[in-house]
Amino acid sequence: MMTLMRVCKAVLVMGAMSVLALGSALAQSADRTLVVVTASDLKIVDPIWTTALITRDHGYMVYDTLFAQDADGQIQPQMVDQWSVSEDQLTWSFTLRDGLLFHDGAPVTSDDVIASLKRWSARDNIGQMFGAHVSQWKTIDSRTFELTLREPFTLMLSALGKPGPMVPFIMPKRIAETSPSSQIKEYVGSGPYLFKQEEWQPGVRAVYARFEDYKPRSEPPSAMAGGKVVNVDRVEFRTMPDSQTAANALLRGEVDMLASPAADLMPILRADQNIKFTNVSPEGSFYIFRFNTLAKPFDDPAVRRVLFHAFNTEDFVKAVHGDTDYAKPCKSIFPCGTAYGRETGMEDKLNSNLRKAREMLEASSYDGTPIVLLDSSDVPSLINLGAVAKSLMERAGFTVDLQTMDWQSVVARRASKASPQAGGWHALITSVPSATASDPINSGWLRASCDKASPGWPCDSEIERLRAAFASATSDQERLKVVDALMLRNYEYPVFVPLGMYSIPAAHRASVQGLLSAPANIYWNVTKQP
Repeated sequence: MMTLMRVCKAVLVMGAMSVLALGSALAQSADRTLVVVTASDLKIVDPIWTTALITRDHGYMVYDTLFAQDADGQIQPQMVDQWSVSEDQLTWSFTLRDGLLFHDGAPVTSDDVIASLKRWSARDNIGQMFGAHVSQWKTIDSRTFELTLREPFTLMLSALGKPGPMVPFIMPKRIAETSPSSQIKEYVGSGPYLFKQEEWQPGVRAVYARFEDYKPRSEPPSAMAGGKVVNVDRVEFRTMPDSQTAANALLRGEVDMLASPAADLMPILRADQNIKFTNVSPEGSFYIFRFNTLAKPFDDPAVRRVLFHAFNTEDFVKAVHGDTDYAKPCKSIFPCGTAYGRETGMEDKLNSNLRKAREMLEASSYDGTPIVLLDSSDVPSLINLGAVAKSLMERAGFTVDLQTMDWQSVVARRASKASPQAGGWHALITSVPSATASDPINSGWLRASCDKASPGWPCDSEIERLRAAFASATSDQERLKVVDALMLRNYEYPVFVPLGMYSIPAAHRASVQGLLSAPANIYWNVTKQP
């Protein structure tokens, strides 16, 4: 009997020890998993298919780039080991770093790079300019390739190292050969994390695991450049459309970070000593009102011009950010405070001169057609903007059909060229990272290249001529003249209306350290303390 009791006791003790061991293992696992509530849901996972920022962030987890932008805005080598350019600036030679592997174990080769750049250059704004200059793509050996140009292209490294979107990510050749007009079906990169497709639940979460065979550079990390050292085992992107729910989850320690906390909840978060803030994007972003120029009435520039007089930037930024320091008015088509953030010709515009707006609308071709305005319901930095636009537009004489949906539905719908009555759209409001739209070449929403332009598809040869003139300018004075001309042209032929700037710090648990300031949300160099 005593023996039986000792055995039972031993079993109970061993069971208790097993439970403790399991609990310890789970705790250690939690310490090695970074849980981030993202600004929006991840639904599109082809980073060359959309300019959605969550897809760009996904891309940086999974893929790597030939060059990258550091914290000073300088372009540095990333996958590239060495490169050279001929005296006539027409032949560029690149050699990849040794030991680069894709997630399936295959080595990264020159053929993979060339196929990836060809697909990217068919869709991206600066990529199209880059592709138009290349006359020959040549593989020298498995790690060295050569580009021969028709004429010098001074933006070569800026193009290959642009922080996005769309980023020239490198994929295996078999995937990169997917038609630019179709989305990829396989998600294999050579970046610091593997995408766990089997755990991906749109509307819930996306999961990434550390790629054990990733070979980081030896330099210290600096924004998108330098060594991408991964210090956690997993990163989970969580979707929480309700801002209060997300804030409560952070306060309770159920998640580690809010990438874009709601401005009105910041005081509550700041009151908790376990919550810290890091401004991971000090350059911030700016809002734009985007027209669909294919659909009446916004096919008429005169109708589009009305909104430069109906709108004012103060109402838009205050609707989201209140009287905080997170936002400021800005009338420029480039980020205010940067080299090209000029407000030329805007002195009498964006002041909500509703009388003038009504007079202009009455004299235009507008016939009372309801304007289908797409509105985001789940991105904190976009909520309330649609309501402000609707109010000001109606006061100017427009009829507005405000259609609210989650942001990824907006992203999917804005790609449609169907009529607004058949599932298309007339207008939407989005935000643009300042670092990725600080000049006429990188600003994808400024492009007016018809079918090749971003959704809205503006078509204006003068804007394209000015963008080309900026690319070929040889002095700062010439470039500033082009920027001033573009400001004036964007009123004559509006592609978007600027609505102000903002910069919101990420909120995170004090245990999360090492977040880097960068043009995108990145999760290398990050540690999570027990």
